[in-house]
Amino acid sequence: MKRSLLALFGMLPLFVQAGGFQLNLQGQKQTGMGHTGTGLLSDASTVLFNPGGISLLDSSLNINAGLNLLFPRVRYLAPFPGNYTTETVHNTGTPFHFYVASRLEGSKRLSFGFGIYTPFGSKQQWEDDWVGQFLIREIDLKTICFQPSFSFKINDELGIGAGFILATGTFGLRKGIPAQDSTGAYGEARLNGRASGFGYNAGVFYKGKNGFSAGIDFRSSILAKIIDGSAEFSVPPALNSYFGTTTFNTSIRLPFTASLGLGYTKDKHRVALDVNYVGWSSYDSLVIDFKDNSEKLADNRSPRNYKNSFIFRAGYEHRLNDQLQIRGGAYFDMTPVQDGYLTPETPDVNKIGITAGASVRLKKGFGIDASFLYIEGMKRTDTNLETGFGGTYKSRAIIPGISLSFVF
Repeated sequence: MKRSLLALFGMLPLFVQAGGFQLNLQGQKQTGMGHTGTGLLSDASTVLFNPGGISLLDSSLNINAGLNLLFPRVRYLAPFPGNYTTETVHNTGTPFHFYVASRLEGSKRLSFGFGIYTPFGSKQQWEDDWVGQFLIREIDLKTICFQPSFSFKINDELGIGAGFILATGTFGLRKGIPAQDSTGAYGEARLNGRASGFGYNAGVFYKGKNGFSAGIDFRSSILAKIIDGSAEFSVPPALNSYFGTTTFNTSIRLPFTASLGLGYTKDKHRVALDVNYVGWSSYDSLVIDFKDNSEKLADNRSPRNYKNSFIFRAGYEHRLNDQLQIRGGAYFDMTPVQDGYLTPETPDVNKIGITAGASVRLKKGFGIDASFLYIEGMKRTDTNLETGFGGTYKSRAIIPGISLSFVF
């Protein structure tokens, strides 16, 4: 039981983890085009995708606010002979974003932007009595980033910009404990915490007169710390002395993201290509420090050994008329989780995303943007080296979204 509990606590703050809970849903126009946007100007969401482009937006004031509905599914199949299979409980995530970009009064070159967005977070729940209940029953993750930014227009073709990022998040976690009471019910661990960290976003944007555009963007790593997270336990009375209510501290470094984007606009057509390089190798282990230790509850260092990964994106937009645009796109997202380190908390795999979207421009600068994203995860079989828990995972997600925009 001690070994199981140590492995259990080595998987806590997954709101700062990788692919399975990394949300690439920060703009409806971009999502409709495969979530491209580093090298193609769209709207106020440029604050996130490339702050260097804020000063090159045509409007003096641009506001955008949107919401997505995330419907994820993960299916598990036990190892040979494969007689056991189950699926996560159906839940809905609600990632959102809000951006404003404005040219500073009295200045022709300097612009300001501000963004609020949710780059990590989701909810995943398995039935309480499933075969992996001692690793995870439920995890609920929420993160929000706040980013004020400035952009300077060097000339009509080139802009530079940078922003400060404040990241904050909460999580809740339930896991079974392999100890039964007199009724045969297993115990449970309930953990909750809050974390925060700081980083920056910097970019350069080139807008050529021949229709070509290009951009580079770098979002820094962020050291997220959980201080005095709460840990509560329900165990048989004989084990109460080992599992009293306590607190814990931990920290983890969120990865940097370096992006290169290319765009081309001609007549009614726009094409975009993006490549994201995500520095997940900074996440090599997770250390949990409990305030109160016991013979069965010790501090733990759990290996992760993530590797850096790429995401390749492509998108297309067609302007039917001045009021209506339609979009499509696709991307390939490479998992950072190496063989031997897959867990049911983040059963991450290589993923293919297929996207579509549309925008309707109304009078007085008002518009509605919509997107649809389908994610298909490739089937993956693995056994975790630390816990010995193995199986085959298959995931997919359906994600519609909508936003409102105001241009003045």
